[in-house]
Amino acid sequence: MAKHPIYGLMAEFDNTHDLVAAAHRVREEGYRQIDAYTPFPVEGLEETVGFRLPLLPIITFIGGLTGCIGGFILQYWPNVIGYPLDIGGKPYDSWPSFIPITFELTILGAALFCVFGMFFLCGLPMPYHPVFNVPRFKLASHDRFFLCIKSKDPKFSLDETKRFLEGLNAREVSIVPV
Repeated sequence: MAKHPIYGLMAEFDNTHDLVAAAHRVREEGYRQIDAYTPFPVEGLEETVGFRLPLLPIITFIGGLTGCIGGFILQYWPNVIGYPLDIGGKPYDSWPSFIPITFELTILGAALFCVFGMFFLCGLPMPYHPVFNVPRFKLASHDRFFLCIKSKDPKFSLDETKRFLEGLNAREVSIVPV
């Protein structure tokens, strides 16, 4: 796999039908490092582009579980093992009294893992992205649709990939500099 001094190639399309059809052809041709940019959600595009199973629910569950176990241990250890006190003849490990704090730490752990997991999965903070170097990309928030094949794709070849994208009814194919 050759390293390229560019981020990739970006094709511009006029409508969603052409974009989805082009994304299907790109996947059939064997490209896997692709991304699409649209001004609004396009039904069926995420499967075509190849978005993976979302990891954020799993990360959130792990955070909630960590908070739950941590909250319970945070109360159990000092009350039962570290410094047990006999208060009114109650048992040391009275778990119903541990429920409110355990619940709150479950929610806190899930929320924190969710926020920081989202930042990590989205690659944030990212104050700069190479696609903004393409002058026509500003139309992605108005009425144009873009499909980008990244240069780190094993099948990427500048000339062949550019010819392939030009044959997909693209309005324009641009090189995305790094």
